[in-house]
Amino acid sequence: MLSFSEAVFFVSVTAGIWKSSLARFAIFLPFLQRSLELDMLYHIWYNMCMNDSLKILPARFFKTASGTEPVREWLKELDKEDSRIIGGDIRTVEYGWPIGMPVCRSIKGYKDLWEVRSHLSDGRIARVIFHISGGEMILLHGFIKKTQQTPQQDLELADRRRREYESHA
Repeated sequence: MLSFSEAVFFVSVTAGIWKSSLARFAIFLPFLQRSLELDMLYHIWYNMCMNDSLKILPARFFKTASGTEPVREWLKELDKEDSRIIGGDIRTVEYGWPIGMPVCRSIKGYKDLWEVRSHLSDGRIARVIFHISGGEMILLHGFIKKTQQTPQQDLELADRRRREYESHA
């Protein structure tokens, strides 16, 4: 039986040669099924296929003039489960763009601003506001909503960051 690291190596070498398509991966499925549990096999295939080259709209963190990345720092402050949920919703947009409600929508009244909508534990709601530039989603601002309407100060901050990004792009 192959160890997990041996299987990952085998699958990654195979993926490098054949670009990790499921049809090509299936050639080795009988061999791997004899050696691995099905859930481990799926885990390897999923990680192999879900790479940056398949993203339609890759996410990038906005970086301030001082070098900080506000959305990344905000995500690190959240508990692990909330961070995972928001990251999953961002990933859904990356791989599924263009995508609409309930995960994503444009922000009315603001040019080129969109929001990723996340429903967290305990009924809380998070938003990550982003801008699309050069085929990438630039993550500008993230926050937990405390009222039904998105606070104007959060929208203005995201718009300021969008303008700052565009002026340096």
